[in-house]
Amino acid sequence: MPEPDSTAARLARSSNPESIPMPEVTDPYLREQLEKRRAELNSAVSAAMPEAPEAPLLEILGEVNSALQRMDDGTYGICPTCNDTVEKERLLADPLVRFCLDHLTSGEQRALERDMELAAKIQRGLLPETNLRFNDWRVHYQYKPAGLVSGDYCDLISPTNTDGKLVFLFGDVAGKGVAAALLMSHLHAMFRSLSGVGLELDGLLERANHVFCESTIAGQYATLICGRAGGAGEVEIASAGHFPALIVGKDGVRKIGSTGVPLGTRKSRPRCGLEVLPLKTRSEPKTSEITASTGATNGPDHSRSGVTRLR
Repeated sequence: MPEPDSTAARLARSSNPESIPMPEVTDPYLREQLEKRRAELNSAVSAAMPEAPEAPLLEILGEVNSALQRMDDGTYGICPTCNDTVEKERLLADPLVRFCLDHLTSGEQRALERDMELAAKIQRGLLPETNLRFNDWRVHYQYKPAGLVSGDYCDLISPTNTDGKLVFLFGDVAGKGVAAALLMSHLHAMFRSLSGVGLELDGLLERANHVFCESTIAGQYATLICGRAGGAGEVEIASAGHFPALIVGKDGVRKIGSTGVPLGTRKSRPRCGLEVLPLKTRSEPKTSEITASTGATNGPDHSRSGVTRLR
């Protein structure tokens, strides 16, 4: 008999990932990960005392071998209780998962609840200051994910020197839930590292795309607005396939559309090249506003409403 639903199970189930066929996207990647894990476990077991190998290592090795066998049999990712498919994002997070959310035990549901709450706490800890001041700039944002965790990305990176510029980033990772949150944290670490290298904005995005391509699998991408604001009101903005940014001034609203394709969509090109041409403009001190969003353009039913929802 199925165990009662938990809050985490309902949230995880409602966070449906993008509809990409599982055999085309996850199987090669997961097989590679499992085979790598098996090789590491075999090495660890061989290094242990031959007469008394570590029992936990043998147990995990058995689970890995079983998962690889299910791949060979064509039953990997199928819940043995109901014969329904296991949620893709859960397999990406843990390739040894066997049961779908509907058939977790009460102990597994409680563990999932704790994991998602911890993931939400960690993700919120990555957010920048909510009210940042940089020269004459005042930066405010709202972060309201649809679930406990999400792929929405927001960051503000202050310069390390007095004549530097403020880097602002807004993005959205393809997919939902834990898998998207993992990619969001990847973007956060990547841009935090690259922003201090001294690259121009187009070079920063090209380098970020290269790193993103090398560390993700097929079907994973991110739309992104990346910009830099100077102390004299100058603004440089580039959009990698994201919804338009709006510059609001005394002369009205100016829309900054996409200047390139999303990060991660040029995996087939040599060195994962990405061409994003930044736009340069000047904002009037104390009379202009720059607005961008990763989700406000969606309606309450997740329908696309466009930038009119921001206006």
